Amino acid sequence: MFRDRVGRALRRSNFRRRVWLPSLVRAGLLGRVVNTGPHRFHAVWPDREGIEWSAEFPTEREAVACVATKAVGGMRFHDLRHAYATWLVTDGVPVNLVQRVMGHEQASTTLNRYTHTPADYAARILEAFTLPADDLLTPAAEPPTESLPDSMGELP
Repeated sequence: MFRDRVGRALRRSNFRRRVWLPSLVRAGLLGRVVNTGPHRFHAVWPDREGIEWSAEFPTEREAVACVATKAVGGMRFHDLRHAYATWLVTDGVPVNLVQRVMGHEQASTTLNRYTHTPADYAARILEAFTLPADDLLTPAAEPPTESLPDSMGELP
């Protein structure tokens, strides 16, 4: 839950307008704002047809607000859940643990709906096939075991 300036719960629409969209602009995921000089900020954003528009503003805040209002695209806050699940699975966290963290009843929900193919999937597959076979066949070193006294009470 996010709170407003006086501590009340921030409505989803206000969170999106005041926090989320400006964050996407500042991260370069929804248009861009460039400082072009003292008190000059150049804002650029795409429309629905992919045409880029631009305008000049005296403050960064105004430029970011313009891009956040007019740009089309970006990502939803909920997309962070999809990215998180994908990163966990891609990094080798067992699916049943990712399922638990995500709060899904079925592991199939986690795999089928929330995980996506990472951009570097081809490189990861090639890397798996280029590992030396010796690494796969060599057993891990086992810790030495201590002898237990036999049933007669003698020590080894």
